[in-house]
Amino acid sequence: MNHSAQSLQTAIQQIEQIILGKSHQIRLALACLLARGHLLIEDLPGVGKTTLAHVLARTLGLQFARIQFTSDMLPADILGVSVYHRDSSEFRFHPGPVFAQMILADEVNRATPKAQSALLEAMEEHQVTIEGTTHLLPAPFFVIATQNPSFQIGTFPLPESQLDRFLMRIQLGYPDASAERGLLEGRDRREIIATLAPQLTPADLQTLQQQVAKIHVSPALLDYLQAILRHTRESAQYVHGLSPRAGIAMLAASRAWALLQGRSAVLPEDVQAVLPGVVGHRLQGTRDNSLTRGDKLAMELIEAVKIP
Repeated sequence: MNHSAQSLQTAIQQIEQIILGKSHQIRLALACLLARGHLLIEDLPGVGKTTLAHVLARTLGLQFARIQFTSDMLPADILGVSVYHRDSSEFRFHPGPVFAQMILADEVNRATPKAQSALLEAMEEHQVTIEGTTHLLPAPFFVIATQNPSFQIGTFPLPESQLDRFLMRIQLGYPDASAERGLLEGRDRREIIATLAPQLTPADLQTLQQQVAKIHVSPALLDYLQAILRHTRESAQYVHGLSPRAGIAMLAASRAWALLQGRSAVLPEDVQAVLPGVVGHRLQGTRDNSLTRGDKLAMELIEAVKIP
């Protein structure tokens, strides 16, 4: 096992000591970052969304900024602003909080569409253009956005085109009884995070991302991926089929999951492990009730499509 793979396993163990009983979600979040994607965490307040973002940044050695989204937020509050300096008679750019390696966009659906789109453009382009001047964002650059369920008051749901910018959407859910007991009996999570040492550097992370791109994918596995995409396009169960971008996202996430499992090639179970996270926010069921959302649709998809 090489140095960065060893460090990755140590990083996972460290995160699992803070976010108790959520091993699968932690690995999905890491797979998303290793696949160079952005992560959306949708859940009720108080289940550990913000804590997960903090502990990921700390453990991966990334420069971190939190942006609390509010209904009166302006794009300049995220991106930064050019200010005129009288002494030098010139405009100088003052970068906003988006100029960090990991951004926590907290309660992103509380902001207006205008503020949301400023962040989403930065995510897509990895750069910010202010008054005709382009400023590159740091590398690596990740956004972890959290949103409360859309039935909560005062939210602007992200439109489908913007949801598609997130490689994965996950839910943490309530902890099980033993994990919850650990939280109740243990020290404050924020105190513990402050004492954690980084287990990886940004350079290690970029090395791992390069390794992900080299994970082998067989023609038979691509057949399986295409069968999944085709099923969503031909079945009457879905409002729209999955796009080519969704297929590329699924492949990248499957490669990252295989790397996390210590494998050099992608297996069908890697695809199945990441499928709910990758397609849950991209699929909409035609049977219009809340049960046909996301994860349930993804599970039905896994059962419906045979492995070639």
